[in-house]
Amino acid sequence: MGSRDLISSLPDEILGKVLSLLPTKRAASTAVLSKRWNNLLALVDKLDINDAIGGPGGFPEFIDKTLALLTNSTTIKRTSLNIEFQYGESQVNTWICSFLERGCLQLYLNAQSLYTIDTEFFTSNTLVKLTITGGFSPDGLLPPGGVFFPKLKTLSLVLMTFVDSDMYELFISGCPLLEEFLLRNDEIEIPPVWNALVSSPSIKRLTIVHHFPNYREAHDGCWFRTPNLLYLDYSSYVPDWYEVDLGSLVEARLDLRSWERLRDEKAGGYGDCDSVYDEEEYPNDPILEDNDVDNKYFRITDALMKLPRVSSNCRIHFF
Repeated sequence: MGSRDLISSLPDEILGKVLSLLPTKRAASTAVLSKRWNNLLALVDKLDINDAIGGPGGFPEFIDKTLALLTNSTTIKRTSLNIEFQYGESQVNTWICSFLERGCLQLYLNAQSLYTIDTEFFTSNTLVKLTITGGFSPDGLLPPGGVFFPKLKTLSLVLMTFVDSDMYELFISGCPLLEEFLLRNDEIEIPPVWNALVSSPSIKRLTIVHHFPNYREAHDGCWFRTPNLLYLDYSSYVPDWYEVDLGSLVEARLDLRSWERLRDEKAGGYGDCDSVYDEEEYPNDPILEDNDVDNKYFRITDALMKLPRVSSNCRIHFF
């Protein structure tokens, strides 16, 4: 009895879902199976593009052909671009613009080499979630009206930098509906260009990781102008001062690393782990309800007292 090709007999919509589960390069290779598969790539709802699959040889041509096949596609919801090798900067910007023009809802960008993103064309009216990691750095003119992503709700910037602090501020303000923001600056040798400011009336959840023990000047101060923030997860060496607007905060997790302890460790000692809190110093600050402070290895300093407190509702957990 001859074998039957049961998969090819499935409806196009089902085959599109199946191909969406594969890395895009492998999904595209199914076009050689038969005429039945020639145009099915246009039905995928997710692009997973990675030059680690098959190496850099022919990778640009593969992306160009894939994007050509998707010219009329309206189904792409999520696009992921991971590039380990070096390509032309204008070429990479063309790819990114093409992803955005196809109306994707989620975009993940990761690069091992350094690339400048042309901010004039880095815009989308549909994107709701954006993650940028590694070597990408936004720079250039602003998009029309200064709005990058009018519907963006979630933004994650991991181990990346801006050419200057002005571009960082313009980028955040150009996402007027942003609700969740993660900024992670660690595991790199030189501090990024970040002015320690988070200013947004719409952000509700904020996660900051900023560790540069060899650069005290990268920890001079910290501004949180986020009046509607509900959740804060903050990990950093203690700045010299804070300026905060956290009137709606209900939960905070703080990992405040002590410069004194760092000096003790570099000198071969262990320092102390005394915790200091004056319950009467901040009796009238707003509605902070739950505050977790990790002092397993780091001493809580007087800078903690500069953060909003409410003596009746605040629960502090030391661990």
